[in-house]
Amino acid sequence: MDGLRVVPTWRHGRERLYVCLPDGGNVAWYDREAARVNLLSDDRRDEVLHALAPFLTGQVSVGPPPVPTPAELARLSLHPDDDLAPNRPGEALLVALERDPGPAHRLRPDPRRRALAAEQATGEALDRLDGAGWHTLHSLPLPGGDRVHHLLIGPGGLFALHVLPARRQRVRIDDPLVTPGRRAPLPLLRRVRADADRASYALTAQVRPVLVLVEPAHVSVGVPPRSVRVLTDGELPELARTGGMLKPADVEALHAAARDRATWARL
Repeated sequence: MDGLRVVPTWRHGRERLYVCLPDGGNVAWYDREAARVNLLSDDRRDEVLHALAPFLTGQVSVGPPPVPTPAELARLSLHPDDDLAPNRPGEALLVALERDPGPAHRLRPDPRRRALAAEQATGEALDRLDGAGWHTLHSLPLPGGDRVHHLLIGPGGLFALHVLPARRQRVRIDDPLVTPGRRAPLPLLRRVRADADRASYALTAQVRPVLVLVEPAHVSVGVPPRSVRVLTDGELPELARTGGMLKPADVEALHAAARDRATWARL
């Protein structure tokens, strides 16, 4: 009984406590989030529970590991180079800045860094929704050099989010134009809708377009946006309050498809 030891690890953002033999072989693991002890050998049930006793809280289920779902099997079969789930918020911008950081001294800040900061702030806010049954993928590449800044998948459906840095700027919306501060109007809503349409085609599911304005001073609307939801970064948690669209199994299946680079390469 004293030969078993407990080793904490993290897998896919979730803490697991592995119960190991003296030679390092695993006999069980405890998933805190699922409140479940998964036994690889029922013969060692009592020994495993004794070793885990200091770590168990509340009611836990005990039994053999669950059978992998088709979505989990698809994820496990992905080559690491084709798995987009590890992408960081603003991944494409991070790579571009590493390859070409630009001159050390500039008269004006590099606009790529403003865009990166906005995508990172948005990504961090979306990642906090994971515990509520949502998944977020960042910087999904599209053929032709475009990309979906963030894709949110959860009980309320799928959302393709495009991020616009607008720190301390007044933003006016006149579909399809978006005017940030004193800059010239941009036909940005056309691109937001187009990216969502491409994502819908790739995933064979409805993907709703969202424009995220990061830290604007004020937002005014002249011509209301058609089919595009416009949110500030502080309003992002509102997306998680929607539900009733997708079952958990559908969420997992769509997440498995969306994280596969091949899904987007065929557009």
